Amino acid sequence: MARLTRAESQARTRQQLVETARELFLCDGYSATSLEKVADAAGYSKGAVYSNFRNKDELCLAVLDTIHEQQATSMTESLASADSMEGMLAAFQEWAERSIGDEAWTALEVEFATNARRNQHIRAELATRDRTIRDLISGLLTAHAERFDITLPMPADDCATALLSLGIGLGVQRAIDPGIPVRVLPEVIRLLAGSTPKEPPT
Repeated sequence: MARLTRAESQARTRQQLVETARELFLCDGYSATSLEKVADAAGYSKGAVYSNFRNKDELCLAVLDTIHEQQATSMTESLASADSMEGMLAAFQEWAERSIGDEAWTALEVEFATNARRNQHIRAELATRDRTIRDLISGLLTAHAERFDITLPMPADDCATALLSLGIGLGVQRAIDPGIPVRVLPEVIRLLAGSTPKEPPT
């Protein structure tokens, strides 16, 4: 077996630290998880953590990046096979049922953002990531509007901001009460598309 180069070894160490931190952050929370705990659980020294991340904030950003990337890929793949507006809405609702309101993920996002409220650097980093997510949603809205010959009632960026804001709020509510229905999201998309909302199941 070929020996790993230094760069490959460092990349593997970084990946293992991020995976371990993800498990701990989601299980125990951001504040309760120390860098020492991450290092011990991953089987590395604390120095190995600092050689890859300047502090716990940067490690958490890397964890959130992996979660966001996985969710974005999952959502995009779910919508890709839809061949009609109704199919797209059904696929989106299935994804939303699986993802929006996940208690551990939602709690981590809220806790980290709250802790970072006085840290201008981290707030800027979070804002950049928020912009990336909005751009993804805007791109999907534009692509599907063209595909299904839909005229959006306002610019795609504004629609994306509205949907993301609704999704975040709904996620927090569902983390507290999973019984809150997720169907409001696809119904809002239906309204944006100029369609009549479906009657909720009785």
